[in-house]
Amino acid sequence: MDRDRPGGPPDPAADTGPDSLTEGASAGIGAPLLRLEDTRFLRGEGRFVEDIALPGEARAVFLRSPHAHARIRGLSIAEARSMPGVLAVLTGADIAADGVGSVPWEVRPPVDGSTDAPPDSLPPLGDPSVAAPQQLIAADTIRFCGEIVAMVVGETEAIARDAAERIEVDYAPLPACADSAEAEASTTPPLWPQAPGNRAFTIRLGDRAETDAAFARAAHVERIELASNRIFGAPIENRCYVGEYEAASGRMVLHAAAGKPHSTRKTLAADIFGVPPEKIAVKVRDVGGGFGIKNVLYPEECLVLWAARRLGRPVKWIGGRTEGLLSDVGCREQESRAEMALDGDGRILAVRVRSTGNLGAYLAPRGIVSLRNSGHVLANVYGAAAVDYEMRACHSNTVPTCNFRGAGEPEGVNIVERLVDAAARRLGHDPVELRRRNLLPPDALPRTNPAGLVQDTGDYGALLDAALELADRDGFAARRRHSESRGLRRGFGIAMHVYLSGFAFTETTRLVVGDDGGIELLTGAQSGGQGHATTFAQVAAARLGIDPARIRVLQGDTDRIATGSGTGASRSLSIGGTSTLLAADALVETGRDRAAQALEAAAGDITYAGGVFAIAGTDRSIDLAALAGLAIQDGEELDASASFRPEHGTSAAGCNICEVEVDPETGAVTLDRYAIAQDAGIVVNRAVVEGQIHGGIATGIGQALLEHAIYEPGSAQLLTGSFMDYALPHACDVPPLGLVLHRVPSAHNPLGAKGIGEAGGVGTAPAVVNAILDALAPLGVTHIDMPATAHRVWEAIRLAQTGARRSAAEARDA
Repeated sequence: MDRDRPGGPPDPAADTGPDSLTEGASAGIGAPLLRLEDTRFLRGEGRFVEDIALPGEARAVFLRSPHAHARIRGLSIAEARSMPGVLAVLTGADIAADGVGSVPWEVRPPVDGSTDAPPDSLPPLGDPSVAAPQQLIAADTIRFCGEIVAMVVGETEAIARDAAERIEVDYAPLPACADSAEAEASTTPPLWPQAPGNRAFTIRLGDRAETDAAFARAAHVERIELASNRIFGAPIENRCYVGEYEAASGRMVLHAAAGKPHSTRKTLAADIFGVPPEKIAVKVRDVGGGFGIKNVLYPEECLVLWAARRLGRPVKWIGGRTEGLLSDVGCREQESRAEMALDGDGRILAVRVRSTGNLGAYLAPRGIVSLRNSGHVLANVYGAAAVDYEMRACHSNTVPTCNFRGAGEPEGVNIVERLVDAAARRLGHDPVELRRRNLLPPDALPRTNPAGLVQDTGDYGALLDAALELADRDGFAARRRHSESRGLRRGFGIAMHVYLSGFAFTETTRLVVGDDGGIELLTGAQSGGQGHATTFAQVAAARLGIDPARIRVLQGDTDRIATGSGTGASRSLSIGGTSTLLAADALVETGRDRAAQALEAAAGDITYAGGVFAIAGTDRSIDLAALAGLAIQDGEELDASASFRPEHGTSAAGCNICEVEVDPETGAVTLDRYAIAQDAGIVVNRAVVEGQIHGGIATGIGQALLEHAIYEPGSAQLLTGSFMDYALPHACDVPPLGLVLHRVPSAHNPLGAKGIGEAGGVGTAPAVVNAILDALAPLGVTHIDMPATAHRVWEAIRLAQTGARRSAAEARDA
């Protein structure tokens, strides 16, 4: 690997730790197998929702409110309904008449701030007295810009769109608030009576008394205020759905771009339509990205099913990009006042944070999770003994917010890593050495941190050393001098991170052998582009000692797959991969018993290797294909299943190092180098892991430098409703990436895997911003909020210079 400029092809020497749980497999765990699914994608043979064409399919268009807050005084649909080719114009009144429900919240808010209240004191899921469920179509009040006012179904999309433009709505605009500060203002009326002052609930983590005591004895207290900017998930494939009604059975079928098919089915049955779950099927084929924003139920998928049932024909909706930016859940938005207490030796004693989080107009199904998780990681990889975290969750007239790649942990890691750098700068410490002084040693793990996060295994010091070596920190001074010779400022930024993954969910894998020797692997995990068809096949093949190409992974069909937790929280491999490993073991044992019968031998005399069962010491054998054929002749299947639910999740850690160049004349920031050392536990496929980390880093870079979902104060109008206004990172914005995998197996699953899908994104943003502040420190800049756009950087430089001139003038006058 090029040491002067990290990046390039994977270097096996850059990996440390074990990488295999099997022997003799042709493409075992750890083998660099190319993704099995990529061939059909490259040939254009992917199967996405828009590729589905059902007989008699109609198209849906949604009329959305141009106001963020308004009463609906009247709705005129007669002209639209009478247009040729229009099949239906549906409103909130129709929803009420049919008794269709609303989208409920699914994760309980705390009781009086406590997250460990007794179960009998908790409100039932979706209780409207806690937070109103999101209406499918607004009946009388609009609460965010883009909320659905009416649904039009036509023979074609063009017909439906023309009809939607003929609907007349009489709005009475109401005061609107765009963020938490506006929402909490005394002059702002509450959106909901159960949330006075627009404060929905408060989350508290840690020990306040212990934290106060630590601050009282601290030699130094570092304080910062910072904002985590709202961003959009913006997946490649917009949200889209097809609803289908089977009149003969009375069953509804949803074809969806969704991350959790079984969860979607459960909520549709129980909360939307009030029918037994067997009356609904959810089918998900290929999904073009999402990382959380497709994991919750939306009104549109309920509405296409409802319309299909009313009309007796399939109804399709394909979301547009602006429509998605208006209606997809928002991500990340928090504002925080944070403090860190350190002793005279620079050891972190405690962290105290007071934050506000913007819930949007409704409590999203998992809207609490990100706000809670931000507090869980405040101790990060350090030995701080106390944490005091308080998060006020507020409603506003914006689209609801929910989980996205990291689910609150990027926000929490950003807080603590910005604090460490600020403390190092003020105390005159090297930010690297201040971190090293506070790292938890390997023998301190596992532990439960002061905010309740269970950290399993890891070697944080080794991660730091590996990242520094990869980044060539010793050569930084020379690179800085070279930048200065060209009139540029170079900065070195570092951020450690830890995050929780693979927890509190059960996944089941079923393996079914065909008489051709092929194996179907059925799992409730759902790929959104993460390479499940390769990784799961590789795990099963490694255990079975066969070629992964013989295994076909099936996902996303609630008819064929009984249960599933979907994909989220980086749990696919640690939970789904472990259940696959266990299912492979179970298949060998099932096959051993059947082989014993077929070979007329005792099961204890049967050996297994490479897909073949044999009687030990003889040449008599039978392979998986022949055994499956015998089972089929008997009207059975050669199959096996296994489930796995971890007692604790895994905690993946890493170290991010970034170098930037800043042009002080324009404020333009260029990312020159990026290195990351990541503990991934057991690595099944390095190519998949590397791709996930690279994608996560691009996400973090986007938040740090470019992305910002902006709502206008006072009106809550979305000002960044297209990619002309909302800046996503391009390939040229991502520098060469260096990656070293330091593998410490997890003790919390038999596979030893740790979550990787969020690894790149959790620590990237603070590393980038710390690098910018390091570059600008000689100019007097001490703070900048994300995104650090060229204008913001330029403005910070000018303000620092103005302040310096003012201070100098005041000193002369004195």
